[in-house]
Amino acid sequence: MKKITLLSLLIFLSACSIGPAYWIPPSGPDSGRAEYIYPTAEQPADPAPEIAAVAITPDATARWIDRRPETGLSALPTGNPQDGDLPMMYYAQAADTLPVLATRFGVEPSEIASSEPLPGTAYLTPGQVLFIPARLGTTTSAERLLPDSEVVFSPSAADFDTEAFVAQAGGRLATFQDWLKNVGTLSGAKIVYKVALENSINPRLLLALLEYQNGWVYGNPEEREARDYPLGYINDRHKGLYRQLVWAVNQLSTGYYAYREGRLTELTFPDGSTLRLAPDLNAGTVALLYYFAQLKQGDAWNQAVDPQTGFPALYAQMYGDPWERAGHVEPLFPTGLAQPPLILPFVRNWEWSFTGGPHGAWEQEGAYAALDFAPGSITSGCVESLAWVLAAASGLVTRADDGLVVIDLDGDGREQTGWVLVYLHVAEKNRIKPGQWVDTGDPLGHPSCEGGIATGTHIHLARRFNGEWIPADGPLPFNLGGWVAHAGQEAYKGTLTRDGITVPASVLSESASILTRGPDDP
Repeated sequence: MKKITLLSLLIFLSACSIGPAYWIPPSGPDSGRAEYIYPTAEQPADPAPEIAAVAITPDATARWIDRRPETGLSALPTGNPQDGDLPMMYYAQAADTLPVLATRFGVEPSEIASSEPLPGTAYLTPGQVLFIPARLGTTTSAERLLPDSEVVFSPSAADFDTEAFVAQAGGRLATFQDWLKNVGTLSGAKIVYKVALENSINPRLLLALLEYQNGWVYGNPEEREARDYPLGYINDRHKGLYRQLVWAVNQLSTGYYAYREGRLTELTFPDGSTLRLAPDLNAGTVALLYYFAQLKQGDAWNQAVDPQTGFPALYAQMYGDPWERAGHVEPLFPTGLAQPPLILPFVRNWEWSFTGGPHGAWEQEGAYAALDFAPGSITSGCVESLAWVLAAASGLVTRADDGLVVIDLDGDGREQTGWVLVYLHVAEKNRIKPGQWVDTGDPLGHPSCEGGIATGTHIHLARRFNGEWIPADGPLPFNLGGWVAHAGQEAYKGTLTRDGITVPASVLSESASILTRGPDDP
């Protein structure tokens, strides 16, 4: 039940087993870094398996290549202009909705047809056949490069041993160490795993990017630039392995989730040129296209995303066929997926403020999956709080350190499977220990500014399913004891609604943003 108070809080969160490689030495002093032949899981020295395109339209003649001389980008139109609005056939993917598809295809939702019912905002059934006007002009290729489950830290990577893979590869990453604030000295493999786990980005993908760009996994680059900027993003603010990886997961997350949520429809390259994304791509492919568009353009971008000779081919050489693995775990969102019951994460009869509407789940970019709450206080800023943060649902605590508490709701101890709740800014004092089982309403610790960037005591709460962050507003909106989240026009804006009452998010904790979990609430 909502209560009105004059209490004002000044609280804000800033966006809050493979054998050895076969080495081919360079052919001359100016030949650049050495090349490597990467073993596959089945025949170590064989070339990479061919990655087949996922056919969407039944008639391949509906598409053709259009090389634009001004950019040099391979592109294909999504329909035949001579046929007007001749519809194309599209098979719904996991997490597709009617409004998002309309945005991608540049049509109105009412123009999308199917022989089966089409829900207005709910997730469509994966595989459902839709007919959509082919109205766009030139776009990227519609060939799919990487499954969604190979981009997010999904069930397919739950058993992947990052440290063992790196050690066996024997490159620079195997001997690299660095000191990280609040953590201490970590090996290269542990740094990769830390960034992968925190952001829920597949560690296989991060390793492959490090190898593709500068040979860090199988090779030992000597050039200073390759050592300082292993992912090729030359920026002093992102110098070193950890910062390069953080930059990379931001780009991958932006491409993946912004496309998934309908916020991204075109690529912008370093020279300012743009290219519309094919509307029938999967989010995993867009993550790659977007990532490389931040680094490359023209022929260099074409080369990087070429499925036969570019990054996708290297990825298949390192790990085997990603589509075969995906067949065992996708779709990541099964038909009929529903959020389990969750309560407001604080004790009854204690005023809290709704300080942050849907915004970035971990880094500032990516899925708008998180909400922020701050306890009532007469003092602003980062102050010690006696308020308790509660478990919104029952589960196993898998991690609890540096402001973080993660609850695995299915209790299998794997954050890559099923529902997971992620809390940030939980104080070390009285914080629950990893390995403990909690029931709904059990205390986890106190809100704070610990872990990440924050200028006021609060908690940050987000959800994942099968490794994918779930947007706080969408077909599965964040529902906490009946309070349902809605996004605003920008990150951190938005509302919670219940029984006709609307509570707006306010970083200043204005009186209208105050919530109380009453005696009749779950």
